[in-house]
Amino acid sequence: MRAVGVTRFGGPEALEVVELDDPHPAAGEIRIRVHAATVNPTDTLFRAGVTSAALRDRQPPYVPGMDVAGVVDEVGEGARQSVGDDVMAITLPRSSLGGGYAERVIVPTDSATAMPVGASYAEASTLPMNGLTAQLTLDLLALEPGRTLAVTGAAGAYGGYVVQLAKARGLRVVADSSPEDEPLVRRLGADMIVARGDGVALRIRQVAPDGVDAVADGAVIGTPVLPAIRDGGAIAVVRGFEGETERGITVHPVWVSEYAREWDKLDELRRLAGTGDVTLRVAHTYPPENAPDAHRALEAGGIRGRLVIMFD
Repeated sequence: MRAVGVTRFGGPEALEVVELDDPHPAAGEIRIRVHAATVNPTDTLFRAGVTSAALRDRQPPYVPGMDVAGVVDEVGEGARQSVGDDVMAITLPRSSLGGGYAERVIVPTDSATAMPVGASYAEASTLPMNGLTAQLTLDLLALEPGRTLAVTGAAGAYGGYVVQLAKARGLRVVADSSPEDEPLVRRLGADMIVARGDGVALRIRQVAPDGVDAVADGAVIGTPVLPAIRDGGAIAVVRGFEGETERGITVHPVWVSEYAREWDKLDELRRLAGTGDVTLRVAHTYPPENAPDAHRALEAGGIRGRLVIMFD
């Protein structure tokens, strides 16, 4: 089977199409014939070798990719799914099963669910990883309906899902945005929008004078956003947290691997996407041979929606 992987870590040019043996599922696993694999920022870090220590017991090529959509073509004993089912799934490149940039991938049965009604393979592939990360964020923050959440990086995939899922939970949302992205962020459901960039904490305080109850820090601002939070509030961070917290603010690291087998959470995302409460956004698709171009585009910034590698 074809896959996109790296035999040496480096820039986008390190990605290449490779031939691998077809994998086969064990008990509790399924094999997916992948039609779409989403490109995420974590894939670029994986490709560059930032997480290479976790791969020391594995042999190259190393295959990135954290979410896919396709058709189940083989099942192990005890699987939830059947051959022929259209599914979306989260994949973990640092696990022994490998990442999603491949024509066939193995995932635990609880890491996959049906695609949202009416979604294409490309659209469905954009939901599992970022959607589960957003769900975990909100579960960790555990805000009651009516509370106020600030979301940085609100126009991005993670930030956009946080905004929409927060609104579905009855939260009041303050979101940051550039002028160009403001219509998008407003469509996602933000109650108040402030300008992104330096000084965003002050601008959040201007619209929430007592401070927000929590921040979902999709823009990876870190300590400079703490002044936006009320005493005793919380912040959820997706790439770790450097520095010290203040005023009793709790820091919640968000590691999506904790939800990789939470089937109920993934299936709830499917339902919300089917009802339109969560929006699936595809910016551009690429054949496997052009995966380096997808990584270059993502690293250049300004992408609104997901870039997707299509294995047709």
